Amino acid sequence: MQRQRVQFYALYLTRFAAGFGVITLATLLPEYLNVLDPESGVVVGLFVSGLTAAQTVVTIPMAWAGDRYDKRTVLLVSLALSVCSYAAFPFVESSWGFIAARALQGVAITGTSLITLSLVGELSSVDTRANNIGKANSARFAASILGSIAAAVLYSRYGFSVVFGVIVALLIPALLGILLFVERDGTRIEGFPFSDLALNPKLLTLTSFRAQYAVAVTMVRNWVVVYAGLNAAEGGLAYAALAVSVVLVSEKFMNMLFQPYTGRLSDNYGRALFVFVGGGLYGLVALCVPFAPTIGQTLGLPAMFPILGELSPAFLPLVFLNALLGVADSFREPASMALFADEGADGAGVASSFGIRELVWRPGSILAPILAGILMTGPGIQWVFYVGGLASISGVLTFFGVLSYSHGAKALTQW
Repeated sequence: MQRQRVQFYALYLTRFAAGFGVITLATLLPEYLNVLDPESGVVVGLFVSGLTAAQTVVTIPMAWAGDRYDKRTVLLVSLALSVCSYAAFPFVESSWGFIAARALQGVAITGTSLITLSLVGELSSVDTRANNIGKANSARFAASILGSIAAAVLYSRYGFSVVFGVIVALLIPALLGILLFVERDGTRIEGFPFSDLALNPKLLTLTSFRAQYAVAVTMVRNWVVVYAGLNAAEGGLAYAALAVSVVLVSEKFMNMLFQPYTGRLSDNYGRALFVFVGGGLYGLVALCVPFAPTIGQTLGLPAMFPILGELSPAFLPLVFLNALLGVADSFREPASMALFADEGADGAGVASSFGIRELVWRPGSILAPILAGILMTGPGIQWVFYVGGLASISGVLTFFGVLSYSHGAKALTQW
């Protein structure tokens, strides 16, 4: 039991270190744009999409390798690639060099994320799986909070080199922890697990929800921050960077705080139920976001805050609503991940199961920002939240309909 606990701690540290690197680079992306001054809009787009494209391309090969060979070895290789990618960023001198480093980072991120979650799911029993996945995700959210703060502070004082030195300094202990404490994985899945899992009834049912939910989360999570900082003339609240960061952190903090607890509850009371409740609540809260100014004015909330200065009565409602979005997503995420792990852990291929989960998310996450941009410049930024909220509610209703039709109404509490 003690040996297994140490393995989980090593995996949680890996999840933290990988998440710290991701959020740090996301925070510094505007600085790289300023320093490298890309020559065209296409190149600017590749600063972001180069990462996403690399992740999409390597998802299936990484998942296949995780099921066909030793997951521990695949994870060690992914961590080594992570160290190389972050060590390369301080030496980048051109836009194309940055894009290449981002692509390598995308390969490394995919490997560490897929295989870490696969090992957590595989090492867990059925009745502890969502709880342990929730703990792993909490480590990632803690890294997101600390990483965004550390990146801004360290870069302003020391520049790029020290920031990436800190990331490498976190990744090396994570690599050593996996090497020393995580046991070799004995499962070997022959053939191509994706072909069987793609037709798995449970995964198809989950896909009916997840494909739509990807649109909702990508739009709402990103555009809450845009809404907070956008100029008032364009429909935003025009908050300064520090106030925007408070709004951003509220969602991540609540997600971090609740996931282990909600994961444990979903282990006990049914994973499908928590996916349904979390997705539905997320949609309802998203619909309320544009009404933050009205709520603040109706309740007579303050517009002046210590350190942050003068904002508006919408600030506290927006922080509260974004925090509530974190709570809603904490109900959904560990339960959803555990359902995918359940289907793969019985010998079908847990890494491939997570790979399918990742691929289902991709279309919505790519198309949603485009749709949000059209809505923001067309009918108004509030429509981003209306469409995002409705996509989430549509997803849970579709999920419930498919679940009831294919598996019976009781499946909502039996899965």
